[in-house]
Amino acid sequence: MADDNAAGTAAQPPKQEFSIQKVYLRDVSFEGPNSPQLFAEGKWEPTINLQLGTTNRQVGENFYEVTLAVSVSAKIGDKTAYLIEVQQAGVFRLSGFGKEELGPMLGSFCPNILFPFAREEVAVLATKGGFPQLLLEPINFDAVYAQGLQQRQPAAPATADA
Repeated sequence: MADDNAAGTAAQPPKQEFSIQKVYLRDVSFEGPNSPQLFAEGKWEPTINLQLGTTNRQVGENFYEVTLAVSVSAKIGDKTAYLIEVQQAGVFRLSGFGKEELGPMLGSFCPNILFPFAREEVAVLATKGGFPQLLLEPINFDAVYAQGLQQRQPAAPATADA
C-alpha cells in the first residue's frame, strides 16, 4: 500500500500558483490635434476606433511582465478629435503551469486583469482633454486570444476533389 501512495504522489502535477505582483502604467499619450475648434462643432457623435495588443516576457523565474496596449481614436468626419494610447502593464507570478496553460494565462487571463486599469485611464484622459467621458465596453480576451492563435496557424493545404 505504501508504494501505491508514493507513486500516486510523485505523479501529481506541480501545484499551480498565480499572484499579481505589480500593476503599473508603462506609457500614456493624449493628443487633441483639432482642439479647441472641435468643441464648437455642435453634436458630439464621433467615430471611435479601438485597437488592442498584448505582449509578454519573462522577467525572472516564474515572473512575467504582461503589457496591454490600448489605442483609441475619436474622429468627427475626417478630423481627429483625440488619440489616446495607454500601455498598462503588470508583473505576475505564475508557477506550476505547463506550456499549454501558460499561453492562455499570459495572453488572456492577465490582460483581462489589466483592462479595467487601462479603461479607467482612457476615460480620465478623454475627460481631461475636454471631451465627454469614454467608457470602453468589456473585452472578451479569451476570444481575442483564440483568434490570435488561429491567425498564427498556417492555413491547411487545399485538397482536390476526385
